[in-house]
Amino acid sequence: MSGDGRGSMLAQPLRPPSAGRAFGLFGLFVLGAVVGLAGSLIQDAWFPGGLLLALAGAAGTFLGGAYAIGARSGAVAPVIGWVVAVILLTASRPEGDFLFGAGGASYFFLLGGMAIAVICATLAPGRQPPARSGRLGN
Repeated sequence: MSGDGRGSMLAQPLRPPSAGRAFGLFGLFVLGAVVGLAGSLIQDAWFPGGLLLALAGAAGTFLGGAYAIGARSGAVAPVIGWVVAVILLTASRPEGDFLFGAGGASYFFLLGGMAIAVICATLAPGRQPPARSGRLGN
């Protein structure tokens, strides 16, 4: 139990994000969608360098968003934008056009991007309770 009488952080009610935080998360969502679009265009164009560049850009966006916001939600917002953009780009159109081919690079981009998303969301800094002194009695 913390010294301020409020109890554990887990026992506190959820609070909606502030307007600035919500705007930042929406911006990260849009940035994730743009990174997904750019990565899907470049991943097959300059193989294998384009694939590595697309995955590195996605990883930087996910982990950078987490550190910018200071919570795991900063990593989850661009991940959701990336997944939505990539999934929409994998669907074929009625004319028969599609953006992703059936090659190994496309599957590696999809699966590798999702694996990087999970890794970055796991490594992201979570909310921590306030630091207390290591001494007993304080």
